Amino acid sequence: MGAVTSAVIAIAGIILGWITIEMACKPCLEKGREAMDRSLNPDYDPDDQDVDAASSGAGAPLLSNRPPEIPDPSTGVTKSV
Repeated sequence: MGAVTSAVIAIAGIILGWITIEMACKPCLEKGREAMDRSLNPDYDPDDQDVDAASSGAGAPLLSNRPPEIPDPSTGVTKSV
């Protein structure tokens, strides 16, 4: 009976350890799984992703509160407008 108890405790420990790792590393594991899914998909084209990202604004620069800087042609010094 001791061997069965030890086996059950060992299996429960492995399962709890796996759940802990899944919860602790969830963001990293999800990104990796998405990358594997994309790489195994025969219809996936990386060039299409660039077009979609550009149209969705993902590659757009962040807005800032600073005024634009324009170089002065006579002195070559950059001035804020």
